[in-house]
Amino acid sequence: MTRLRVLIVEDDFAVAHVTRGFVERHPRYEVVGVASTGSEALRELRELDPDVVLLDVYLPDMSGITVLGRARAAGSRVEVIAVTAARDLDTVRVARAHGVHHYLVKPFPMHALHERLDDVWRAHERDAALAAAAELDQTAVDALMRRDALASAGQRKGVSPLTLERVAEALESVAEPVSAAELGEALGMSRVSARRYLERLVEAGLAARAPRYGHAGRPELLYSPRR
Repeated sequence: MTRLRVLIVEDDFAVAHVTRGFVERHPRYEVVGVASTGSEALRELRELDPDVVLLDVYLPDMSGITVLGRARAAGSRVEVIAVTAARDLDTVRVARAHGVHHYLVKPFPMHALHERLDDVWRAHERDAALAAAAELDQTAVDALMRRDALASAGQRKGVSPLTLERVAEALESVAEPVSAAELGEALGMSRVSARRYLERLVEAGLAARAPRYGHAGRPELLYSPRR
């Protein structure tokens, strides 16, 4: 089985040890290195060429954002999952600007990290399939853009990336616009939960909503995929 190679960048030895254990319990990943400083991380990136970096923001010699910026400037396209206690808006925005699609706030349980790793693995599989084509057609380009939009929407507090993708796939399969209650029933979710995820898709530009009139009270909102 092919495994993706992971570099952990974390200055706290105990946290790095726990994170390593979490990663090594995922069948599709292996840890190839651990760096405790920014300079060490940059060196390991050059020498190990990992597929994924779990990157802390608070490092003793420079910030993880600085590490990421220097890596990108050097041409690195490594997938980065920010794993950090930093939760201020500016840090999150800069991380996103540098191509970070997954941002995990400490402390976190193993399943939360595995959800992000699962997302990265699926994206890797899709990219590998698309790489066989010399040029991408419009459908392939749309799929890539949709993946990035889903990843960004999945960073919202209280949103599970796996559930968001499940809702998005279900919405793509409907022939007619559906209400949150109808989609929720099909997925075994409450109407409130289904509506929250549908609204995230609307915000990400992946779904459209329109009112349905004809009933007493407020009009019901119907959702459809934005094509």
